[in-house]
Amino acid sequence: MALMITDECINCDVCEPVCPNKAIFMGPEIYEIDPGLCTECVGHFDTPQCVDICPVDCIPKDPGHEETRDDLMKKYHQIIVSSRESA
Repeated sequence: MALMITDECINCDVCEPVCPNKAIFMGPEIYEIDPGLCTECVGHFDTPQCVDICPVDCIPKDPGHEETRDDLMKKYHQIIVSSRESA
């Protein structure tokens, strides 16, 4: 399941730089997470880095993007292959 940022976000800027997939970006009002790039840090870390660093606990799982750990690992491999091909 991808993660999402709720409207409780205070735009503190700490989550964006810790995302290994560059899935976090500034939206019109608050930071947002691209579900196509979010792997919950599977393949990189044991826990989602944005969740670990968020001071207001506003990054839950996105119920609109349910994925298994295997799905997240497949997405991770696709992202890695794509990034190598574009380099």
